[in-house]
Amino acid sequence: MAAKGSRPERGDAERFRSTRSAHRDETAEDYTEAIMQLVEQHGEARVRDLALMMGVSHVTVSRILGRLQECGLVETEPYKPVTLTPDGRRMAAAARRRHEVVLEFLVALGVKPDQAEIDAEGIEHHVSDATIRAMQRHTARLRGNG
Repeated sequence: MAAKGSRPERGDAERFRSTRSAHRDETAEDYTEAIMQLVEQHGEARVRDLALMMGVSHVTVSRILGRLQECGLVETEPYKPVTLTPDGRRMAAAARRRHEVVLEFLVALGVKPDQAEIDAEGIEHHVSDATIRAMQRHTARLRGNG
């Protein structure tokens, strides 16, 4: 990172590029994970249920689902449940695994479960696979399993 008053460095660009990429993927990951959860809990995922779960309007959900369909992550038709494609299921499962690792790590550090759940929701999108593996190792050590 460039020191205050010095010129930016090449490494700065990669750091910001990585953050922008994570933000771009965040919505897709959240929605595919939510669809997977609704299907597991209720047998189907409907736009109204996603809107309620995500705290947004029906129109917002419909717009996002359109983008996810263009990306090949979901299949949707008017008045029908939303389904995940194989790529969507892979994305949802990976997002869930990252969420669980981050959540376990935070709880092992002593963060209260309710707060850890909130924090994990944001952190899960912004950590590399290397960081996830480090969190898993450290969590195992904290719990005496490593």
